[in-house]
Amino acid sequence: PGTCLTSFSSRGLKSRHCSLLVSVFVDYFAVVQSIMTLEEVHGQESTVESAERMQSAGKALHELLVSAQRQDCMTVGVYESAKVMNIDPDNVTFCVLAADEEDEGDIALQIHFTLIQAFCCENDINIVRLHDIQKLAQLLGSSDEAGEPRDLHCILITNPSADAWKDPALEKLGLFCEESRNVNDWVPSLTLPE
Repeated sequence: PGTCLTSFSSRGLKSRHCSLLVSVFVDYFAVVQSIMTLEEVHGQESTVESAERMQSAGKALHELLVSAQRQDCMTVGVYESAKVMNIDPDNVTFCVLAADEEDEGDIALQIHFTLIQAFCCENDINIVRLHDIQKLAQLLGSSDEAGEPRDLHCILITNPSADAWKDPALEKLGLFCEESRNVNDWVPSLTLPE
C-alpha cells in the first residue's frame, strides 16, 4: 500500500485522490467477499434443498409403487418390461431400474439397462434408478403369486386404461425427473425411505 501511494503521488496525484482510490478498492473487495459469502450460503441451501428434494421424491416413489401394485398397473422384470415397451410403449408412464452393488458388474444387465434407458428417453418416459433391491423386495415382495422369485431390476408403471392415470406421487416424480433433466441428470438415483 505504501508504494502504491508513493507511485501515485509521483505521478502528480494528490494524496486525497489516492486515499479515495484505496477506499474504492477496499469497498470493492468487501462487496466481492460478501458476494462470495452469499454464494457459499446459497450453495449450502441448495445442498439442503437437494437432500429434501431427493427424500420427497423417494417417498413419492414408495407411494407410487404401492399404489401401482394395488391397482395392478405394474410390470416387473427386465424381459417382461421389454415386452411391454415393445408392444405398447404409449401405455408406460414411469420406469424404475434397480440394482445392488453386486449387479454393477453384470454386463448383460447393464446392457439391458442402457437399452431401456435409451427407449425411455426416446419415448418421453420418466425413469429413475434405485440402488437397494432389498428395500424394493420388502415393499413389493420378493416372489410372485406362484412363489417364483421376482426380477426386481426393472419395474414399469403403466396406465390401467385409456384414461390417463392421475396419481399425485406420479406427478411429483414427473416433476422431479424434469428438474433433474434440466441439470443434465437424465436418470436420477433415488433411495426408498426406511
